[in-house]
Amino acid sequence: MAKNFRPSNREGKILSKIESSKEYKKKQILRGIAECIEPLANAVAMKLIEDKLIETTNKNGIEDQILKCLEKLSRADDFDIDYKTAPFRQLVVRPHVASLYLTAFVIEELINHKDIIDIYGSDIEIYDCINRQALKFLS
Repeated sequence: MAKNFRPSNREGKILSKIESSKEYKKKQILRGIAECIEPLANAVAMKLIEDKLIETTNKNGIEDQILKCLEKLSRADDFDIDYKTAPFRQLVVRPHVASLYLTAFVIEELINHKDIIDIYGSDIEIYDCINRQALKFLS
């Protein structure tokens, strides 16, 4: 049997605070992208290539594509972010919004880029690689 949710009780207040803190953190991350967009794009591209998760003919082309993706993310609204990341939401328990968005981009769009030979590794390996770099720049 489903539990009735009454927003006026104590549970409602706690849930509201949790949601507010998640939204605040998400907005902080999106604002932080603009401050470190180029080094982050470079670090993600290099690490994906170094870890042999992406095989490419042009590293600079991949970095440029990731840079464009980050610019798009920094300007995206909540619906666009949720739509893009929906298939990967269950990948990890508490996903980093920028890492999840970049993972979705790599798996769904970057694979079709002319400079990409192939993408290796599982979704979680790609997410972990991206997330390690994102956490360095977007704590």
